[in-house]
Amino acid sequence: MNDSKFNIAVLIDGDNAQAKLIKELLAEVSKYGKATIRRIYGDWTIPQMNSWKEVINQHSINPIQKFSYTTGKNSTDSALIIDAMDILHSKSVDGFCIVSSDSDYTGLAKRIREEGLFVMGIGRKMTPVAFVNSCEIFTFSENLLPDLELTEDNTDTNIDSNEKTSVKKTSAIANEKTERKPKKPKLDISIIDKAFEISINNEEEEAYIAKVGLSLRKIDPSFDSRTYGFKTLTQLFESLGKYTIIKNEVNGLNHPLVKLK
Repeated sequence: MNDSKFNIAVLIDGDNAQAKLIKELLAEVSKYGKATIRRIYGDWTIPQMNSWKEVINQHSINPIQKFSYTTGKNSTDSALIIDAMDILHSKSVDGFCIVSSDSDYTGLAKRIREEGLFVMGIGRKMTPVAFVNSCEIFTFSENLLPDLELTEDNTDTNIDSNEKTSVKKTSAIANEKTERKPKKPKLDISIIDKAFEISINNEEEEAYIAKVGLSLRKIDPSFDSRTYGFKTLTQLFESLGKYTIIKNEVNGLNHPLVKLK
């Protein structure tokens, strides 16, 4: 998609999103269009929202204040939904991005799709499947985090004992974080096969990888090659023994094809 004329309203549930991911979040949205409306909802009088205060101005996000009138509950979800419906009926955008892991937005996503507009979601892997499947595209926020890069400990004869101890402690903490890193889920090959089958477009039984990617999203809105440790869908296909990647340059640009071996 990535059409500069394709306008998207980005609505963020401040209680269910991470401020440290805002740059990556907006970059993900930019793959599908231009984030013309950027709003974040929450009670800005509570300490939990402090992490957002440093980034909202940097990224031109409009904070919407909603007080928590009842202990344990807030009005963030209802305010976001009401605003979304106002924007929907104003016909000022072509799609929405709902940033939350809350199932309360399932109905909203369905309603937006009924109007024929694009809707994507961004949330954690714990997001209920009902909300995930109500979106055309759902990106797990864990896939937006940069990979943890660990460098080997190079011994330097000029480092004193205290610094060496500090380095060892840092290395131990890094190793512990690596061990705690969740394992990559097992790839369901049947989904890949089905998406490939419905994407074949010629007698050579080849399919554009981009088209296979669209088919995968139709089958599973949350499908993302990054979930399985691959930056691109092409890299994922290259790791599979049953498929072959075919380079296909058109006007200097590569539009790779994939086919069964």
